[in-house]
Amino acid sequence: MPTTTVRWLTGKQFVGTDSRNHSVVLSGDDPAKGVSPSQMLLIGLSACTAYDVLNIMVKKRKPLTMLEIIADGEQDAKPPWTYRRIHLKYRVRGKDLTEKAVSQAVKLSQEKFCSVAATVRGVAEITTEVEIVAED
Repeated sequence: MPTTTVRWLTGKQFVGTDSRNHSVVLSGDDPAKGVSPSQMLLIGLSACTAYDVLNIMVKKRKPLTMLEIIADGEQDAKPPWTYRRIHLKYRVRGKDLTEKAVSQAVKLSQEKFCSVAATVRGVAEITTEVEIVAED
């Protein structure tokens, strides 16, 4: 079972450490001092699905040469500012990619493999789009 630790540094700045001893600086209200915890959720969701999509595309024998996920979240206006909608835009590059193949990988990730998406889906609607970027 994964275990994480969050330690208060100073003011409203914290450091989060995962079970593999990787760390990230977080800050609730000062963007110059760390990642917002609510935006960290978007980063976690994006990273989770990115991992899946990369692996699925390798198994399809269509490896990616670039993957970028842009996450936009719509939150309630009042506390606790719950995310109600999250849109993930997958920007990908690779040889002979088709939108169908990439979209299938995204769907598999979202519906079967990504634990963060499975957790968030009960509260927020997650939508996706795919953009294939031309090879250089």
